[in-house]
Amino acid sequence: MDSVRSDSGPAARANGAARTKLPTAIKILIAGGFGAGKTTMVGSVSETRPLRTEETLTDRGVGVDDLSGVEEKKTTTVAMDFGRISIGDAHVLYLFGTPGQERFWFVWDELALGAMGAVVIADTRRLADCFPSVDYFERRGTPFVVAVNCFEGARRYDLDEIRMALDLGPAIPVVLCDARQRESSKNVLVALVQHAMQTRSTKEPIAG
Repeated sequence: MDSVRSDSGPAARANGAARTKLPTAIKILIAGGFGAGKTTMVGSVSETRPLRTEETLTDRGVGVDDLSGVEEKKTTTVAMDFGRISIGDAHVLYLFGTPGQERFWFVWDELALGAMGAVVIADTRRLADCFPSVDYFERRGTPFVVAVNCFEGARRYDLDEIRMALDLGPAIPVVLCDARQRESSKNVLVALVQHAMQTRSTKEPIAG
């Protein structure tokens, strides 16, 4: 009996665990101005029920929160939104929606740690609200794409006009999207991943 070797002991379980490769985690930020559609995008594309930290807008925000162009908005994100997407068994995307109001920007640095890239959602009704997000990711050297959320009734701009208005370099992708639609939001994330991979490949030193 002593010569019989068990295949279910601790060593066997450890070897089995070693052979099981955990999926690679990829962190992506969803940023943009107040009311641009960040919470909507995370919710539309997440495979799980998204975590939201929304609070109802109150009279205390009068004179602090600019609601021009988004008067129908009743809530605001005060910390972050969180969602998840599995890509086969190999990768998991973790989506973090940033707060859009200036008084909550202090959490951005924590959320940005370890992020592969970011989506900056643009609302053409309040296009200037994109500037803080664009400036932030440019300063950090974080790859990002600009996703123009097509709100009903909003003026339609040519993508080149958006690029010029935001003073974006030619390498930064600018795409149209409907943050309410899962497939549209997925296409934005695909564009970001491709851009981030291309950016990384151009920054890697040539071996020799």
